Amino acid sequence: MQGRDKRRGSRRGGDQARDRFLASLSHELRTPLGGVLGMANLLVQTPLNADQRAYVDAIRDCGQHLLGLVNDVLDLTKLESGRIETHPAPVDLEKLLQGVVELLSPRAHDKDIEIAWCVRGVPPVVEADEGRLRQILYNLAGNAVKFTQRGGVMVTAEATSAGEDRIRLRLSVTDTGPGVDAADAQRIFEPFVQAHSGTGPADSTGLGLAIVDRLATALGGEVGLQSAERVGSTFWFEADFPLLEPAPAARPLEGVDVAIVTPSAVVRAAARLQVEACGGRALGYGSLKAAARAPEGAVFLVDEALRTGRKRLSPLAGRPCIILLTPEQRGRIETSRRAGFAGYLIKPLRRASLAARVLAALGPVQASAPAHDERVETGGGVRVLLAEDNPINAMLARALIEREGCESHRAKTGPEAVEAALSAPFDLILMDLRLPGLDGVAVTLKLRAAGVTTPIVALTADGFEEDRRACLVAGMDDFLVKPLDPAALRQLLARVKSGAFTAPAAQAKLAS
Repeated sequence: MQGRDKRRGSRRGGDQARDRFLASLSHELRTPLGGVLGMANLLVQTPLNADQRAYVDAIRDCGQHLLGLVNDVLDLTKLESGRIETHPAPVDLEKLLQGVVELLSPRAHDKDIEIAWCVRGVPPVVEADEGRLRQILYNLAGNAVKFTQRGGVMVTAEATSAGEDRIRLRLSVTDTGPGVDAADAQRIFEPFVQAHSGTGPADSTGLGLAIVDRLATALGGEVGLQSAERVGSTFWFEADFPLLEPAPAARPLEGVDVAIVTPSAVVRAAARLQVEACGGRALGYGSLKAAARAPEGAVFLVDEALRTGRKRLSPLAGRPCIILLTPEQRGRIETSRRAGFAGYLIKPLRRASLAARVLAALGPVQASAPAHDERVETGGGVRVLLAEDNPINAMLARALIEREGCESHRAKTGPEAVEAALSAPFDLILMDLRLPGLDGVAVTLKLRAAGVTTPIVALTADGFEEDRRACLVAGMDDFLVKPLDPAALRQLLARVKSGAFTAPAAQAKLAS
């Protein structure tokens, strides 16, 4: 018996040693890679000639591929051990899809393709491991964006009854990419298998879908694929989860006609589902000329993508029109307002924002307060404490922070971060997890114990879900993955300025 206990203890010790090694390896590989990518991103925004820009683009492409390979290999290594911990908690399905899609939207828009999302019907609240669901969805949607060259990607969730107090959740990602042939479809969820469609990038590692398959098994679910070559693919995940709250019955667009005018079938389909989830009737059109047939009283969602050349897009005369813009086009809001548009919406569309803007366009009787969308705000004036010991990462973060019109103060060690946060007011603390003296988690615990309620957001080079959960449990509000993405940082700063952070995330999680 003692011998068996010793062997168990030895195995546990070996597992812990391997986990420590993987965490250290993840950090040591991702940190310099993040510095290379971050500096390349800053360099590409400076005056360069055509040859220099091509060289920097090549550096970024190779660096992104290498970073993806590191992430996937480390993730798969950990998952292959068979020890996957899950942490069930209430999950807001709309926020889950919204977060993943908005994270991927800059990548999609850079390729001139659309990405959109919708929960079919009004979503219930389920009990599940949100981090694992996010990882599944991010891998599936990221894979779709990578291989889709024209058209777009649609991410959907659908919940159906699976018996008393349980639902069957289906997450789907549909793309207009090259499709997968029958032979590849049989083994595409195996490690290092790539579809040989003859199109798409040659730099795929073939690990993302294998990771999805392992996670699905850990959650008691399954994954699958429906595909047709040269038409597109739908990858899906399904599993049963406890139902915590049924879908609310609110239908704010009951009796309202909404005309969706866009050249993108993906945007049209997502907007239609969101309008119908709010109780409205959706009408789809590919051009303003065709949309003129819409019934009287309809509100029009007009996509800026309809604009050709330098000609300004104008609303339909005498009709309430809302313009659809990407986050990168937020500078056109005032121009659109002067042109006669009643409002704007930012793509990928959010259901609550869509309903609020449509009601506002109908006039003061029907209107409710417009839903806030921090994607069009700026973070100017936010005072940021940056706790970061690596000089390259600190240089990158400070450049991005100050470019947004914010003030930054740097702490190089854990004790310096504690002293700075306790001696001066800050609007936001960006916290590296591996600070010398005291690590980021220990610093956060000290600050929360001292009554500091300033939003604390982890800066992490570690891709493991356990590391991210540890940040939240310690009292952090969110996390950003290195290398810092300018769009993600801009959105975070806007959330801080708008007061979207109201209390440490851990308080809400522990209360639930």
